Amino acid sequence: MPLVIAQDDAPVLTPIDPAPLPTPVPAGPNRGPADVEVVGQVVQWWQGSSPLQLVGYGLIVLVALVLTAIALTTLWWMLHAWRSTSALTATGFRTANANERTPTLSFTLLVPARHEEEVLAHTLERLVEQDHPDVEIIAIVGHDDPGTEAVARSVADRFPDRVRVVVDDSVPKNKPKALNLALQTSRGEIVGVFDAEDEVHPQLLRLVDERFATTGADVVQGGVQLMNIETSWWSLRNVLEYYFWFRSRLHFHAEQRFIPLGGNTVFLRTDQVRDAGGWDAECLAEDCEIGVRLSSQGARVVVAYDPEVVTREETPGSLPSLYKQRTRWSQGFLQVLRKGEWKKLPGRSQRLMARYMLSMPFLQAGTGLLIPISLALVLFAKVPTPIALISFLPLVPTVIVLCVEVAGLGEFGRVYDRKVRIRDYVRLVLGTFPYQVFLALAAVRAVVRETRGERGWEKTEHAGAHIDRSAGVPSLSAPSPAASSTDASPTATSDTTAPVTAGAARS
Repeated sequence: MPLVIAQDDAPVLTPIDPAPLPTPVPAGPNRGPADVEVVGQVVQWWQGSSPLQLVGYGLIVLVALVLTAIALTTLWWMLHAWRSTSALTATGFRTANANERTPTLSFTLLVPARHEEEVLAHTLERLVEQDHPDVEIIAIVGHDDPGTEAVARSVADRFPDRVRVVVDDSVPKNKPKALNLALQTSRGEIVGVFDAEDEVHPQLLRLVDERFATTGADVVQGGVQLMNIETSWWSLRNVLEYYFWFRSRLHFHAEQRFIPLGGNTVFLRTDQVRDAGGWDAECLAEDCEIGVRLSSQGARVVVAYDPEVVTREETPGSLPSLYKQRTRWSQGFLQVLRKGEWKKLPGRSQRLMARYMLSMPFLQAGTGLLIPISLALVLFAKVPTPIALISFLPLVPTVIVLCVEVAGLGEFGRVYDRKVRIRDYVRLVLGTFPYQVFLALAAVRAVVRETRGERGWEKTEHAGAHIDRSAGVPSLSAPSPAASSTDASPTATSDTTAPVTAGAARS
């Protein structure tokens, strides 16, 4: 006797078999019996649904399509550098050329610091050790931050030929105001920006000098890499975000001549920054804003990521700190969107890309609000089979992205000599959905703050979790590991990128 399941016990996503159609749909000349049945079923559940149900179905479809589109574009951009071995090699610095030529440019390195007593001295010391003949370093500290000022002046007293201190007495304080103040007295032809907790390779400026000289670039964006994958489940995902962003996505945006610059390890021609009016003192994402503004003015931006010379940083130490950081970034994107400089981009594709990227907080916020509604409808409402299938559509690119991230985590461990454990892969997989919800909530908060006109700067705290203090500061006379290689990319001597490259080829 066949098993019969009562209607009340039926699986949630299993639709109710439609009753016979009251009016058969006539078969046209190109319509077979199967087509007639499918059309009839669609008409049946459409006619039998209330307006509220139709709105619910529409929400499910909308969220599914938006999430699918975001996942597909994310996948395409994050794999940009892994199209081929030559494409990946092209993302790095030309180390051999930099070692053979004499540097020709002068640099001013700006280091805004606020309540950074724990990490500032180490960062300034690493910058002092730069293997470049013409460098000045400006530490910008607040007039109401005596602890950080004391640390900065201590380093300046030990290295008076390279380090000086500028005191910012503006109220309220923020990073772009500090940068603009130091820009007024910057002597270098190139101005570079670093954060107070940065671990900087001693040969970085030689490589940047060479890249300016050989490409004619107006801006060179170096690589930045978070390092502490072991700290927490969110730090693991944050590290991989940076890995794919600086390793691949920024190279794609540079090729498209539209790029939201990173907040540090970015180098710009000083005169060009001054002519552009400096950094926007009211923008919470001043790095993105000046990148968009310079792109709109036709500036040539070159991106270079070399695992041996990336600037190393740490993830925020707590979820609330990361939440505030992501809120600030998202709100800054909304400010840049509203400002409208991107509308001056010459190409239509550039403007479309700019609108899409700068609108991402709206998309994340909208989907963040709709996701629980859609889940509730899928879990507790009996939805038609087509709607149920569409609701699972985002899983396809999401699973592919997750596979790429798993491969990327393995590659990160090999490239940076970090032990990646089984539990790290488990945390990566299990943290996928919570992290996306977390980012969506931060985007919601950003939209709310921007709507209310709340634009106060929320600072990210740093503790130096990425710094190996036992290693000390390398001597200027000591050869860099990068100097012994003829190519900065790890693919020149190893197959460390093979997993992701293969994934790119299959996709």
